[in-house]
Amino acid sequence: MQKKHNRFLKNIRIAFFLIGFALALGISGFMIIEGYTFSESFYSTIIILSTVGLGVAHDLSETGRWFVCLLIVVSLGVFAYGISTLTTYVMEGELQKFYKNKKATKMIEKLSNHVIICGYGRNGRQACEQLTSHGQSFIVIEKGEAAINELKEHENFLYIEGDATRDEILIDSGIAKAKAIITTLPNDAANVFVVLTARELNPNLKIISRASEDSSEGKLRRAGADNVIMPDKIGGTHMATLVTRPDVLEFMDYITGTINVRLEEIFCSKLKNEFQGKSIRELEVRHRSGANIIGFKSKDGEYKINPDPDTLMENDSKVFVLGTQEQIENLLSILI
Repeated sequence: MQKKHNRFLKNIRIAFFLIGFALALGISGFMIIEGYTFSESFYSTIIILSTVGLGVAHDLSETGRWFVCLLIVVSLGVFAYGISTLTTYVMEGELQKFYKNKKATKMIEKLSNHVIICGYGRNGRQACEQLTSHGQSFIVIEKGEAAINELKEHENFLYIEGDATRDEILIDSGIAKAKAIITTLPNDAANVFVVLTARELNPNLKIISRASEDSSEGKLRRAGADNVIMPDKIGGTHMATLVTRPDVLEFMDYITGTINVRLEEIFCSKLKNEFQGKSIRELEVRHRSGANIIGFKSKDGEYKINPDPDTLMENDSKVFVLGTQEQIENLLSILI
């Protein structure tokens, strides 16, 4: 798309150059051959180039008539070239695509605290669906033609066509202002490269990477990935659990896959001043909203399931709350 647009701009510049050349030729020719003033020469040249059929400023000499014939031929060629260039661009839909891409570029420039998804394969699509359901802004980086065509069908999806391993593509995606990057490329080496580059461009970025081989997990973590996901291993564990504990797993799938059920993490540092330093009991989460606190993460990174009601809300700690969409939204409006 960018190459086509650049080629179009080059052709337009050529067309304007030719028009300028025809104007200069006409003005100078009338002034030299016929002795016209500049204004008379400009008027006569515009009349000839526009082919409106009006006469020139004064009667022409024999040489002047031959010059006008030459100028008419030049003007026909110039305008034919310019019109064909513009018509081709419009008929192919490139002009509409250009303005659409320009609009998307402006939206991308305004992004902040967003998520970057590298690759729109099976895992990338699932990531997009989840982020969309949670109202999280994101942008996809993809270079495959088939995947790009699929992305175009989603009018609300922002994407960049390019190679995610290239620094300039990551910069264009707003990585300096992003909160996280999810790299789901099928090649582990490419994922390692993206992780290394992303960590260098934004040291505070949350980086989640896909891995296919067991040996790649350590490399990705050393490169800077915060989390490494192995879809094949998760899939095998999932299938085995369906045999040993089917109802438990189906219940978990229901929680994570149902739109009206939400498992939310709440940073204690974001609580209103009146709730800072309070205990779980004093928050009265269930009484206030109907939701339940099912987990707690201390500032030291220790997780607690069904935490003690006397657990205090310290800075840098989190609580995990389970409830319906309405219950969670009500609780957030109360606590934060």
